[in-house]
Amino acid sequence: MHGMATSSIGLWWWDADAQRLRIEPDDQSGLDDIGGTWTLNSLGVVLDGLSRSRLERALDPARKHERAFACALGLSNGGAIRLIGEFDDRGAAAGQVIRDSVPDEASVASPGPGLEAVFQPIVSLVSGKIAGFEALARWDGVPPGNHSGAEGIGDDALAQNMLIRASDALSSWRKAGLAADLFVNVNLTGKDMAREDMPILVDALVTGHGFDRGQLRIELTEQAALRDTGEAVRVAHALKTAGAGVILDDFGSGHSSFSWLAALPADGLKIDPELTRQLGNPKVNVILETVTLLASRLSMSATAEGIEDLGQIGLLRNLGFHYAQGFAFSRPIDAGQALALLKSK
Repeated sequence: MHGMATSSIGLWWWDADAQRLRIEPDDQSGLDDIGGTWTLNSLGVVLDGLSRSRLERALDPARKHERAFACALGLSNGGAIRLIGEFDDRGAAAGQVIRDSVPDEASVASPGPGLEAVFQPIVSLVSGKIAGFEALARWDGVPPGNHSGAEGIGDDALAQNMLIRASDALSSWRKAGLAADLFVNVNLTGKDMAREDMPILVDALVTGHGFDRGQLRIELTEQAALRDTGEAVRVAHALKTAGAGVILDDFGSGHSSFSWLAALPADGLKIDPELTRQLGNPKVNVILETVTLLASRLSMSATAEGIEDLGQIGLLRNLGFHYAQGFAFSRPIDAGQALALLKSK
């Protein structure tokens, strides 16, 4: 690949039956923190905010017929690696871990026409209506060719592009006279948080579209804090000053979430799907009820992600959740379909 130097730094294996990824970096790689056996959700703590969904798509069983496997991953510390290898007939995969050097900014491509913003509804458990959407990036169903943008879409350009597209969609829904208090969430990575111009862009979007404070919401995962907690908190305050809401995503998945929660000027929590998938387990119910009570005491909302069964709605209400999101309500849809869905409710 042009503009990039590569070197093998270890091996990896994907167990399709157990849904576990094992990574064994070489002793001299300096990447002990990614070594071991992971679920995809747990691995997300050491990846940037876009890489987990990229890896999920790459490991989709429907892709095993392609045989060759390649997936670029950005690490929360700013590094970049690739997993390359092959699928076998059962859908398992294995291969090498490659270290990628990040090219200079001149090699980062701008988002092309293949990038699409899609939106998954976030439903109020009080009213039963759509309260907002999470904006998600799709590349015509195909992930970008390289995390750092040398042969795909650069993360820097992606974050800005998603903020603009999500804001345009929210503005169009408001102009249609639908739910003036509707909100839209956009994910930012630790790398995005390091950009000095991010609060400036948010301020311009909020002001230019006439949004109320908190209608454009930024979702942050703990990997932003792992990169530089002090800087992430400073930028989060700047985003709040610019008029954005701040949501702490995947709460409960990291090892220092409570300290991150104490420092962050957050408006809400989104609970890690690994927990919500265990709804009904007595211990998990107690944990979730305690977290939602904590959120309420801190004047924050609590959102349950990964909900796939409408029969769980009553339990979520009883546990104190304000919002729910997942396939039970809708898969991600484009802005036009979202408008139609809003009109139908």
